Amino acid sequence: MINKKVNNVEEALNGVKDGMTFMLGGFGLCGIPENAISELVKLNVRDVTCISNNAGVDDFGLGLLLQNKQIKKMISSYVGENDEFERQMLSGELEVELTPQGTLAEKCRAAQAGFPAFYTPAGFGTEVAEGKETRDFDGKMYVLEPAFKADFAFVKAWKGDAAGNLVFKGTARNFNANMCGAAKITVAEVEELVPVGELDPNQIHIPGIFVQRIFQGKNYEKRIEQRTVRQKN
Repeated sequence: MINKKVNNVEEALNGVKDGMTFMLGGFGLCGIPENAISELVKLNVRDVTCISNNAGVDDFGLGLLLQNKQIKKMISSYVGENDEFERQMLSGELEVELTPQGTLAEKCRAAQAGFPAFYTPAGFGTEVAEGKETRDFDGKMYVLEPAFKADFAFVKAWKGDAAGNLVFKGTARNFNANMCGAAKITVAEVEELVPVGELDPNQIHIPGIFVQRIFQGKNYEKRIEQRTVRQKN
């Protein structure tokens, strides 16, 4: 049996260096790799490029890396909840590449599947398409988007086994699943690490072939980005 289990987050992030490109899964603050992000802060890696749907909030998620000025470039689709991100972007301290959300997901999936690029109509006629090849298909214009290239993908799953098979829960499946196998090394942290054979094969979202390292995370805060409740009558 192939055993991809590592003992802790320190071992899981072995090989992380300055200047690398990281993918980080999750949607908002849901399903983000909290343990991996905390370890990146401790390692104090610098000049990194982060590919993520969002940039966290000021005191949580990728916001922690932004506070420490560890990120050189952010590639994201939504960054509206982070004041420090806004400040660094407007001051020119941070390179920013805003990408339509569907395109961001597909650039991850294309890398996962081994496709170098794909055509999409999203962004044609806007700044998103500047400097990129465009082409007409059946009277509609498309933009050629290259797949992402990353050194590490950090994802968070609900359950996993020692072979690297993963099961996601709810919204945490967004982006996490597409990022598995989309980088040279995929590191998965899970809430529950079970023996091989315990997961229902029909419920596995990502097979272990897309994962190189897996460990059981701890101390998850699972914050809510914007809590909205119904007003009492």
